[in-house]
Amino acid sequence: MRVVPFALLAAALAAAAPPPAPAQEPRLVGRLPDAMRERVDEIVDAARAGGLPTEPLVDRALEGAAKGAAPALIVAAVARLREELQGARDAFGEAASPAELTAGASALRAGATVDHLARLRRLRPGQPLTVAAAVMADLVAAGVPVDTAVTAVMALATDARDADYVAFRRNVQRDIALGASPAAALGVRLRAAGALADEGLTAAPGQGQAPGRPQKRKP
Repeated sequence: MRVVPFALLAAALAAAAPPPAPAQEPRLVGRLPDAMRERVDEIVDAARAGGLPTEPLVDRALEGAAKGAAPALIVAAVARLREELQGARDAFGEAASPAELTAGASALRAGATVDHLARLRRLRPGQPLTVAAAVMADLVAAGVPVDTAVTAVMALATDARDADYVAFRRNVQRDIALGASPAAALGVRLRAAGALADEGLTAAPGQGQAPGRPQKRKP
């Protein structure tokens, strides 16, 4: 009788065994129907295996459950976020932090592209990108057109510190709250930062000055 080596037998048994079930995320138990929760668990497991942050994915599922969204829509939203996190990783590189990837995913959700994020990485070598990417998304949320918001963030990328980006976002949002159009507010603040001429951005006709424009040259 032929004796099968133990190593070959073990390998054959392992190949025949069913794949391991995805890890169960405790916070999702009872928040989604079992079938949908298992699909979310699979997405989270795949993200973990790929080195992507999983906390944003779980938070997205919990947010959808809290809002009473349809389970299928929750699964689709989590899957889309995983794709956005992967896109941010592709643009920012393997060394990107979870915070950078999360901010990059938000920028992609707002309408930026992976190429935009990759250019931002090139313009800010060796610098964290969390704030710059988050400002890109926040400007779009404030009503600035996507292309204009992206161009503004790129215009500031070479010289701006994180604090400059935060001040720029705050001032644009304040000008909008005071009645300026989003494009005009952004144009005025880019002029103040000395970046307008380089990028060829202009404020809308008749809107060259937004309410509350400061006299100092700052973002």
